[in-house]
Amino acid sequence: MLFNPRQNALSRAAWLDEFRAMLSLGWPLVLTNLAQIALTTTDLIMVGRLGSSALAAAALGVNLYFALHIFAIGLVTATSPMMAEVFGRKLHIVREVRRTFRQGLWTAVIISLPCWFVLWHAETILLWFGQEPQLAADAQTFVHHLQWGFLPFLGFIVLRAFVSALERPIWALIVTATAILFNVAANWILVFGHLGLPALGLKGSGLATSLSNTFLFCGLALVVILNKRLRRYHLFGRWWRPDWPRLVALWRLGLPIGATLAFEVTIFNAAVFLMGHFGAAAIAAHSIAIQIASASFMVPMGLGQAATVRVGRAHGARDRDAVTRAGWTAFALAMVFMATMSVVMMTMPRTLISAFIDIADPANMAVVNTAVTFLFCAAMFQIVDGAQAVGAGMLRGLQDTHVPMIYAAIGYWGVGMPMSLFFAFRMGFGGLGIWIGLATALAVVACVMMTRWIRRDRLGLVAAR
Repeated sequence: MLFNPRQNALSRAAWLDEFRAMLSLGWPLVLTNLAQIALTTTDLIMVGRLGSSALAAAALGVNLYFALHIFAIGLVTATSPMMAEVFGRKLHIVREVRRTFRQGLWTAVIISLPCWFVLWHAETILLWFGQEPQLAADAQTFVHHLQWGFLPFLGFIVLRAFVSALERPIWALIVTATAILFNVAANWILVFGHLGLPALGLKGSGLATSLSNTFLFCGLALVVILNKRLRRYHLFGRWWRPDWPRLVALWRLGLPIGATLAFEVTIFNAAVFLMGHFGAAAIAAHSIAIQIASASFMVPMGLGQAATVRVGRAHGARDRDAVTRAGWTAFALAMVFMATMSVVMMTMPRTLISAFIDIADPANMAVVNTAVTFLFCAAMFQIVDGAQAVGAGMLRGLQDTHVPMIYAAIGYWGVGMPMSLFFAFRMGFGGLGIWIGLATALAVVACVMMTRWIRRDRLGLVAAR
């Protein structure tokens, strides 16, 4: 093949343009994810000041809540690739986007009802998993006040999908950043009893987050209603009208996304329940390490969301080269960041842990030492964690969700959980054995997700012009 300088220059320019577009879309999504994780992190930091027992109870409650919430989030997240494809096709944009948005709200309401019922019986569920009775009771107290933020947060996710597909995610970031300040103030007032109000402890923390989630939805809803460019879509006009074909299409795409996320999150939730067999200190240490790892994970997760939009737009336009550029750009950015975070976790673990607990207090020594060990394991799986997150986002942009769901089920529960049980109990590694199984699961899922992306043309996932 003859070397063509002009074609080579055009190719480099296209990659640079994609890099700029990915950063422009990705950094607000990343910061929005970090801001969202900051809401529950704030809760744990505040509750941690009440003692390790309260922290352990809150960790159990949060994990049960997220086991359901992450599935629901995945379900309504289907609105993102659906809207992105419409923008790529550039046909009947306003009508098609509005139809998808409205059914996203319908989906949020439909899925919230059974989840509220389940969360109301949190204590019973936790006792089924063998948790200490007092911790289970305290966790239920927390969840009973946390669960009312379930629906408004799903509404916020649908709104965020809209502004992201429009490549204007900065509005979601602004609203979320403001909500963090609101959550900090609400926790300070309600947990510890300031400004003349009684100290509610765990109740106050759960209520503060519910109020913050409501703030998120209302804030972004006001933006799309008042902003000149966004309000022309009339998103909330006659939102109660059903659109059964669109609702079915959304659930067909969203159920595998929700299941994929649920398989991943529930294995980490199960890890918390397994930690209960090793005492409150192990649960507290695990919750600290997983919060730090989760904060790091928000970056590749945000880049994966950006990849869904960018790949989805290119897929809608039937542009194979653009699909390739969008996917690999997001992947490269995620790998650079996660490699950096791996080094940070290994070199300064105590500094990170000190944000959650007083590391100088002798009473916390067992928690701190165990958290250091867990954080080292988290550092080891940063690369594969980022790869599976971005890989899933890239495939969602192609609206490929069913096979990735099967991969997630096999990787997390077919491989990861048996290994966690084997190393934790049969080999006697305790909590460390559980983390070995988690790391193995992430590595398996990352490999199969990226293999499917690499073979996307052979599998017919990318449509031709």
